[in-house]
Amino acid sequence: MVTIQASSAVYMKVSNISCSSQTRRRFGVSLAPTRAILNLPKVQNQAKSTTTNPLLSLQKIPYSLGFQDMDIIKRSNLDSSTIQMEKMYAILESVTDRVEMHKNIGEQRDNWNNLLLSSVNSITLAAATMAGISVLSSPSIALKLSSTILYLAATGILVIMNKIQPSQLAEEQRNASRLFKQLQTEIQTQLTIGNPTALDVNEAMEKVLALDKAYPLPLLGAMIEKFPETVESAVWWPRKTEQKKQKSQELGMRNDYNNNNGWSPKLEEEMREVSKIIERKDVADYLRLSEKALKLNKMLAISGPVLTGLAAAATAVSGGFGSTHGVGAAATVVGVVAGALASVVNTLEHGGQVGMVFEMYRSNAGFFRLMEESIESNLKETDVERRENGEVFQTKVALKLGRSLSELKNLSSSSSRYINPHGSSDSEEFASKLF
Repeated sequence: MVTIQASSAVYMKVSNISCSSQTRRRFGVSLAPTRAILNLPKVQNQAKSTTTNPLLSLQKIPYSLGFQDMDIIKRSNLDSSTIQMEKMYAILESVTDRVEMHKNIGEQRDNWNNLLLSSVNSITLAAATMAGISVLSSPSIALKLSSTILYLAATGILVIMNKIQPSQLAEEQRNASRLFKQLQTEIQTQLTIGNPTALDVNEAMEKVLALDKAYPLPLLGAMIEKFPETVESAVWWPRKTEQKKQKSQELGMRNDYNNNNGWSPKLEEEMREVSKIIERKDVADYLRLSEKALKLNKMLAISGPVLTGLAAAATAVSGGFGSTHGVGAAATVVGVVAGALASVVNTLEHGGQVGMVFEMYRSNAGFFRLMEESIESNLKETDVERRENGEVFQTKVALKLGRSLSELKNLSSSSSRYINPHGSSDSEEFASKLF
C-alpha cells in the first residue's frame, strides 16, 4: 500500500508537470526546467526496485505509522524514583497493618492478665474457705478433696501465668504499637518531603524487620525470655554496619567545616559529652532498676505456686471434725494460711504488674541506648555532608531529653566539673528530664 501511494503521488506530480509544460510551449516558455523535473520517474523506478515487498517497508517504519503499544511504553518509562516510591508505599501499608495488629493483641493480653488474676484469686480463696470449713464439718472428705483440687488448679494456672507474664506481654505489644506508629510517621514524612531513594527503602525494611524480631507476636518458640540471666536494654533498631565508616576512610575524607551542614567542633564536643552522660547515668540507672524489678518478679513468681502447692498438700492431710489438736489441725491451719498468702503474692505480682515494670525499665534503657548510638554514628561519620543536619539533630536530642537548647548546652558544659578520678559522675543530674 505504501508503494502504491508513493507511485500515485509521483504520477500526479508528473501529470501536473506535463500539463504545465504544454502551457509553457503554447506561450513560448523554456522547457529546460521541465526536463530537469521530468528526471523524477527515475526515483520512482528505484523505489519500485527497492520496495517490491510492502512488508519490508512496514518493518522499516513501524512507529511512523502510529502502531505502538502504549502500555509497554508506559511501563518502560517508569524511572527508578517511581519504583522506589511504590516500594515505600508498600512498606507503609505493612507498617500500618502492624500498628493495628500489635494494638489489638496488646489489649487481648492485658485482658488475659486481669481475667487470670481474678480467676486464680477466686479459686485460691474458695479453696482456703473450704479447707477452714472442713474442720467443722463431720463428713469432711468432700470439702477436703474439693479444696485440694482447687489448690492444684490454682498452682497450675500460676505456673503458666508466671511463665508467660501477661502484664509484660501487654507492655511489649504496647511498645511495638508505639514504635511502629513512629516508623509510620517517618515514612509518611519521607513521602511528603520528596522522592525516597533505594537507601531509604532498605533502611525502612531493616527497621520493620528489627521491630518484628524485638517484639514477636507468637508465644511458643519466639517469646522473649521473661527471666533472663543477664539484664540488657531492649533493642528494636537495626545495628549500624561499619561499611559506611570504612568507605569514608578509604576515600580519605576529613571534617571540612566550610560546608558544615550545621556542624561545628563545639557542637561535636557538646554531643559527645551528652552521649557520655547518657551512658554513665541514664542507661546505667535503668539497667539497675531493671535488675531489681527482675529479682522481685522472680521471688514472687516462685512464691505463688509454692504457697498454693503447700496449701494443697496440707489440705490433703488435714483432719476432719473434732481434730482441733495434732497434725490434722496444724495441716488445716497451714492450708488456710498458705492459701491466703498465695492470694496476696499473686495480687502483688500480677495486680502490681511487676513484669510490666521490668519491661518498661528495659525499654527506657533501650531508648537511651538508641540515642547514644545515634549520636555516635553521626560523630563517627567523617564527612559532615553525610550526617544529619547539626542544628536539626541538636533540636531532636534536646526534645527527646525534655530539655531546651540552652539547658542541653549547660548540661554538656557542667558535666566535666562532676567527673571524679574513677571516671564516674558524682552529679545527681541525669541527661533526661522527661522520665
